[in-house]
Amino acid sequence: MSLESKQGLRAVAAMPVAERFVSVNGEGLHVGQFSTFVRFVGCNLACSYCDTKWACEADCPSEQMTPQEILAFVQEQATPCVTLTGGEPTLQPLLPELLRCLVDGTDCFVELETNGAVNLSSLAALRSELYAQGKKSRIGFTLDCKSPSSGMDGRMIASNYELLGPDDCVKFVVGSEEDLKAARVVIEDWELVDRCSVLLSPVAGEIDPARIVAYLQERGLLKARVQLQLHKIIWPKQDRGV
Repeated sequence: MSLESKQGLRAVAAMPVAERFVSVNGEGLHVGQFSTFVRFVGCNLACSYCDTKWACEADCPSEQMTPQEILAFVQEQATPCVTLTGGEPTLQPLLPELLRCLVDGTDCFVELETNGAVNLSSLAALRSELYAQGKKSRIGFTLDCKSPSSGMDGRMIASNYELLGPDDCVKFVVGSEEDLKAARVVIEDWELVDRCSVLLSPVAGEIDPARIVAYLQERGLLKARVQLQLHKIIWPKQDRGV
């Protein structure tokens, strides 16, 4: 087989990784916990407040890694959590294989960050299959529900909320009163606080976090959580490798 053919086969069997590193989790259910991050290239949305736009560009530099190579990297780090992020990791055809590798080959909690605009039913079915096999590792979905100020709220797939459970959370990034009201409608319509964890975070510079606290209290949404991005506080001028 020619070198070109071998490279072509590898491209089909590999995933474009924009960066991989170890840091403390800046948000989500495992905030403050060390995690091995694997960031994939590409996204199907273009949110106004996106802080990783560079990873969504078609010409974003990346390294092609197989699921087995990613597993080996995660195993070397020995963190209690692994965070698959992007971009949008659910766009990767090899993601199910990677999830199987991570669950079979580590004791990590596997956090899958997703933007809510990709149907999660097949991944939820895979998770149920793995759990039925008695696997020790857990898989959690961190699902972003896009607010009106993102410009992408019309792209949400509402049926995803039915797939969520105690290992999962829905994250609302809010920047205005309109965003708060929209979040409340989704939370109440889908009874999210009784289904999974619910997190609200401010768009930096757009809304006072105290207003989010007050709004949740006014509306009786006391099971929801307010969360600031820890990595933005620790490394305010750094947008990669954190």
